[in-house]
Amino acid sequence: MIYRPATLDDAPALAALGAETFIAAFGHLYSKENLEGFLAEVHAPEAVAGEIAGGTCTHRLVEQDGKLVAFCKLRFPSSFTAYSDAAKPLELGQLYALPTHTGHGIGAKLMDWALAHAREHGHDAILLSVYAENFGAQRFYQRYGFGKLADITFKVGDHYDPEYLYELKL
Repeated sequence: MIYRPATLDDAPALAALGAETFIAAFGHLYSKENLEGFLAEVHAPEAVAGEIAGGTCTHRLVEQDGKLVAFCKLRFPSSFTAYSDAAKPLELGQLYALPTHTGHGIGAKLMDWALAHAREHGHDAILLSVYAENFGAQRFYQRYGFGKLADITFKVGDHYDPEYLYELKL
């Protein structure tokens, strides 16, 4: 496994991986129209390239045999700052792996990287949202010390998912 930062050349593969992992985890929750619209907005190669080139997102990729299999995306400033009393919170925007690559420690290595990155850059908290019925992800984040901060929603088209906002003070 190779863990590395994203480059602009990764945008098409990262967009495809983002869409594939999102569909695998949550695709069943949405109508075809809502899902297609969301993927076209968030996981289009152009959108991902804009994040990579911009100054607000940092990506860490996991590659195996020349293929992307997992990734983590950090965002600063966080879109959840209004919920936290932290002075400089970082947002963990996405942490996804292909279903064939979950349960092998990849998520833990990505989380360790995210925590180290946050501390290195002077962040005093990490915020993230997690689907209210994604109990495995909730347990994963709780093992790192994250706790529920608020009930929020996540919009996909005209569908709103119940989510929990989690925070870890650093």
